[in-house]
Amino acid sequence: MNDSSWGAPQGAGRWGAPEMQAAPAGPAYDVHDAQQTRPMPIVPDVPDAGRDADDRDDRDQGAGRLSGGPLFRDEKPQEPMSTAPPPPQKKRAGRDLRAAIGVGVGLGAVIVASLFIVKAVFVGVIVVAVVVGLWELTSRLQERKGIKAPLVPLAVGGAAMVVAGYAQGAEGAWVAMALTALAVLVWRMTEPPEGYLKDVTAGVFAAFYVPFLATFVAMLLTADDGPQRVLTFLLLTVVSDTGAYAVGWRFGKHKLAPRISPGKTREGLFGAVAFAMVAGALCMQFLIDGGSWWQGLLLGLAVAASATLGDLGESMIKRDLGIKDMGTLLPGHGGIMDRLDSLLPTAPVVWLLLVLFVGST
Repeated sequence: MNDSSWGAPQGAGRWGAPEMQAAPAGPAYDVHDAQQTRPMPIVPDVPDAGRDADDRDDRDQGAGRLSGGPLFRDEKPQEPMSTAPPPPQKKRAGRDLRAAIGVGVGLGAVIVASLFIVKAVFVGVIVVAVVVGLWELTSRLQERKGIKAPLVPLAVGGAAMVVAGYAQGAEGAWVAMALTALAVLVWRMTEPPEGYLKDVTAGVFAAFYVPFLATFVAMLLTADDGPQRVLTFLLLTVVSDTGAYAVGWRFGKHKLAPRISPGKTREGLFGAVAFAMVAGALCMQFLIDGGSWWQGLLLGLAVAASATLGDLGESMIKRDLGIKDMGTLLPGHGGIMDRLDSLLPTAPVVWLLLVLFVGST
């Protein structure tokens, strides 16, 4: 039996399987097989017309999985993330302003009442401020640097220095300063010699920095218009600090001394100068006997400079100690020394200029 008896078409293999070539038309060729081997045409996507709702829903759910849409019908689509920049935040002060204002007003009331009622009471206020300031300074020196400046001779000598300055003037203040330094040297000898030099050096520095400079406030009080002079000194210093804060907070962009005090700006310094000069002209014209407005302009300029340098000076000390405030006695302010920083170096400047402008009596 030959191959033709199987009914295989010409060109078929041994077992009758068609070869991969076009098959001739004829009755022996199975049309159904030809349709199965025909390549499937690529049909593009067409609209959903003609499909039922379920078929469209199935396709939509599948597309939702691919495109990040909701997986189920009742699932809400996720809202796209906003790329808009966040709204700018308002500047905020670094301290509790309400507490700071309340404490400032309270201290101001005590100072003014003691200043205009009995001069000796105000001298007592200066002594208390000096002793507390010395305690804060020596405590921070010991805590942060291990420096033991003797507090007892500093406190006693500091109080004596203020009283001597009020009673005897500059000569009495200098004598009390010298005796206080000697007392510091002797007092420290009761302890081991290790660290003696740094301890007594810090003690003499503290005696000069706090009580000796504060003595000039007491000397301002000795003049006939002493309360007005002290009030002028306090007002100009406070106005200078307020002008620096207000202008610097609102317009400050250029740092004044970023390594020492990053918060201070050149614009704030200009504000301090402007505010202090205006206040100085008013105070000299209306508070000081024999004063003139142009003298007040010079006085305000000097106060703005000394107050800023005093603030920077204590900022330098606090940076070296690694602290923000010298104490926590005054809410919103820090410690006593944090309020005396600009007052202490300003006192001798105001005393000297007032003596030159209108005399010492």
